[in-house]
Amino acid sequence: MINSAVSGVDLPLRRKVLGACPHDCPDTCALVSTVVEGRVVRVAGNHEHPATDGVLCTKVARYAERTYAASRLLHPMRRVGPKGSGRFEPVTWDRALGEVAERLKSIAARNPQAILPYNYAGTMGFVQGEFPQRFFHRLGASLLDKTICASAGATALLYTLGGSVGMDVERFVDAKLIVIWGSNAVASNLHFWALAQEAKRRGARLIAIDPYRSDTAQRCHEHLALKPGTDAALAFGLIRELECKGWIDHDYVERYTLGAAELLERARDYTLARTAEICGLEPDRIAALARDYGTTAPAAIRLNYGMQRVRGGGNAARLIAGLPALIGAWRHPAGGLLLSSSGHFPLRPQALSRPDLLPRDQPAPRTINMSTIGQALLHANPPIEAVVVYNANPLAVAPHTAEVREGFAREDLFTVVIEQFQTDTADYADLLLPATTQLEHFDLHKSYGHRYLVINEPAIEPCGESRSNARIFRELAARMGWSDDPLFHDDLEVAESAVDWSDPRLGGARLATLRAQGWVKLAVPDAPFAQGNFPTPSGKVEFHSARLEALGLDPLPNHLPPYESAEHDPALAARYPLSMISPPARHFLNSSFVNVESLRAAEGEQRCLLHPHDAAARALVEGDLVRIHNDRGSLQARLVVSDRTRIGLVVAFGIWWHKLTRGGNNVNAVTHQRLTDLGRAAAFYDCLVEVSKA
Repeated sequence: MINSAVSGVDLPLRRKVLGACPHDCPDTCALVSTVVEGRVVRVAGNHEHPATDGVLCTKVARYAERTYAASRLLHPMRRVGPKGSGRFEPVTWDRALGEVAERLKSIAARNPQAILPYNYAGTMGFVQGEFPQRFFHRLGASLLDKTICASAGATALLYTLGGSVGMDVERFVDAKLIVIWGSNAVASNLHFWALAQEAKRRGARLIAIDPYRSDTAQRCHEHLALKPGTDAALAFGLIRELECKGWIDHDYVERYTLGAAELLERARDYTLARTAEICGLEPDRIAALARDYGTTAPAAIRLNYGMQRVRGGGNAARLIAGLPALIGAWRHPAGGLLLSSSGHFPLRPQALSRPDLLPRDQPAPRTINMSTIGQALLHANPPIEAVVVYNANPLAVAPHTAEVREGFAREDLFTVVIEQFQTDTADYADLLLPATTQLEHFDLHKSYGHRYLVINEPAIEPCGESRSNARIFRELAARMGWSDDPLFHDDLEVAESAVDWSDPRLGGARLATLRAQGWVKLAVPDAPFAQGNFPTPSGKVEFHSARLEALGLDPLPNHLPPYESAEHDPALAARYPLSMISPPARHFLNSSFVNVESLRAAEGEQRCLLHPHDAAARALVEGDLVRIHNDRGSLQARLVVSDRTRIGLVVAFGIWWHKLTRGGNNVNAVTHQRLTDLGRAAAFYDCLVEVSKA
């Protein structure tokens, strides 16, 4: 029998508790934690949850090891050494919260916008992830533009399909062709990969589009290794070929799209020869891909966020998102595209974050882009005087490490970090507050890879003196002297406020339903766009976006070469001739799990792939310790010489904590803070470097 853990209630010595994986992954697995005498002894996937099917990745399967790690932060700490030294002394919660409230009050009295919350996807939960924003709204602090991962692709979907909507991932199993574009699903989307493998066993053809031959690409029937940042050109080439060969579904296009004629006109410039030259592919392989896609039904695309982390990433995602409409793939439950499913959920974001708490006697707060936090900490006007970091590790994950490090090293910057472990960012804290893990608090989760709401019940009491994010910000609100009721809602009230429970997609389910069952699936039609009904203003796929045009932007998607490319900056390319991408290391998830010793041991050390041609040209051999560098900085990595990467491309795996690498830098030592065309996102994979022996 599965029971929920309830604080203060006598419970059986052995029980199983329903949970949810909190991490930034499309799978949002339903968990079952086995608790014996108050200690979690096993974390497993819930066999009853269709999307999880009892299977967990190697990372989350070790969640008990992570929770009970010797390096876990268990007590509040105050800095005693220089910033970045990581030297702290214990302090009581009373003194720590009192000091935080006193400093924030003092700064806010002068200018509340000098205070910045920095948070992202350390947990994806509504309660522990989003509720704290109420505190910062009440304070009148600067707003954070959360762009570091997915905003280019999300913005592309918004202006093309109307939101983050798409196929039901469970229907991929019935597809006859699956194009996996910019995704290493084996490492980052395990449950989709299981469905793709079953489709393959049933006769489906799998094609990977990725600059290097990832673990996923190696297991597909075909792999197209295009140059980074050329996805839009490839999409244009496919569109032209679809038109030339008569594979466009003109009935669907005429009924359910806007601007197709203009799009086709723009695509006509992308001959097979020109597309091949831009992308670094053979013309016949592009023609074959167009043939497979245009003549196989149902055809499905699993798009992921790797391809949008370049200058033109938003435009590229717009083009790819439009492909299924051109061939009428949306007619089929197993046809269409999935980048994110988060737009299907009937959420109430304003009821959750409560922007109505903003002080009415003050100007609207400014917005700081999290992807340019280095520049903001050094150059924002008025200056940022305090930053409160939770659910994030900007020192490791934000681009251009040297500037980020310099910004956080400011002695006049008051920094509070709420964390489970002493990360790179925690080393720069003035006050370090211990946070609970997912096994120790309540939360409610949506997914961006499937259509289930999933509950998380606390399996154990908080370890040491750790406290949940929600509790910390309630207590800080009291210290600030505020009495606004929304600042003190308990976890269940917050979860209730996050969702529109009256929406028919929930089929009458309530929060109590989730607490009893663990999850509920949205009632969305299997082929929701078979007859249009897209959530755009027109109800159609908008190749031509009037909303983009009103913003002064190109209403049609286009190909934009990377900032750092021979096409855009030949002088820079002459000095730094190698493109670099930095996909996730298989055993890490962003910067999470890097400190789990068993996972770090499995990963080994920071590594990079270089093609034999490029290695020979630099007199480098397998196993060399190499230096990857450009004008922004450098990192060291162990060299793997391999034809899994294309000539001219180095693949450096991230995201290591800086302090756990040889040389003290990870891949973001060389990335820049220039933003994508749409969504103001980080362009991590738009990066030129050189590689030499360390």
